[in-house]
Amino acid sequence: MPNYPDFLSFIDAYARRLARSGNARTSETYLSAGRSFKEFLCGARPTFSQITGRLMESYELWLHGRKLTRNTSSFYMRILRAAYNRGVERGYTRQRDPFRHVYTGVDRTRKRAVTLPVIKKIKAMDLIEKPGLELSRDLFLFSFYTRGMSFIDMAYLRKSDFDGEFLRYRRKKTGQSISIRWEPCMQEIVDRHPGSGGWLLPILSPTGGDLRRQYQAAIVRENHHLGIISKQLGLPVELTTYVARHSWASLAYSQDIPVSVISEAMGHTSEKTTRIYLSSIGNSKIDKANQQILKLL
Repeated sequence: MPNYPDFLSFIDAYARRLARSGNARTSETYLSAGRSFKEFLCGARPTFSQITGRLMESYELWLHGRKLTRNTSSFYMRILRAAYNRGVERGYTRQRDPFRHVYTGVDRTRKRAVTLPVIKKIKAMDLIEKPGLELSRDLFLFSFYTRGMSFIDMAYLRKSDFDGEFLRYRRKKTGQSISIRWEPCMQEIVDRHPGSGGWLLPILSPTGGDLRRQYQAAIVRENHHLGIISKQLGLPVELTTYVARHSWASLAYSQDIPVSVISEAMGHTSEKTTRIYLSSIGNSKIDKANQQILKLL
């Protein structure tokens, strides 16, 4: 068994192993938490036995001093705790529970969504002379049109996922298969912004190098552009890729579409009790719910 000299080295090594096994997203979370903790340590390299409750409480105060939310602080703490527990399992230290007095929960965040009139304003913007903003606006709308499709799923859509009537893909986050009836508004965006090299949308490029890095750059660019659009429209809520997803759900709910249908439409799988009766909902009913939303525009 390798004898890791310190906690940070273990995190780096574990993240690399995750990446090699195909768990790129989880690897990035470990690297992100490790970078933050490393910055706090200012060059110190504590061993597992030196990860104490006092150290973690000091780190938590440092995070809050940088104006990070409790959820962000908790995210880092949960990742570091998982790494620490793996070290305990490997015999690098005995369990001292150094995370007992720091926050590792999840606060309920304020829901962010925009109303139907705002969606219409976004759609009506004349951005023909600003192609970067136009693409970002249209990707936002495409997400809304496709029942709040996440940006990563949009990025990895292939032309082969569309059969002329339905768009079928597998969610990156959950692996769940999703089928969406193709609507004219979706085709308008694809016609205006065709992808290349087999991609349905121009988010990834066949000549752009590492796909994961391309995606990371694309979502940063997308949210930056959406922030500019938010300011131009004077919106009280700053647009992000998540806002499109939540806005579809909020508008669907306001139209008396059952929560069970909304959950199925968006590919939610976290609530086991909900999934029991969701299995009886036909996809045609979900497509009808989406058509009901799109007719409002």
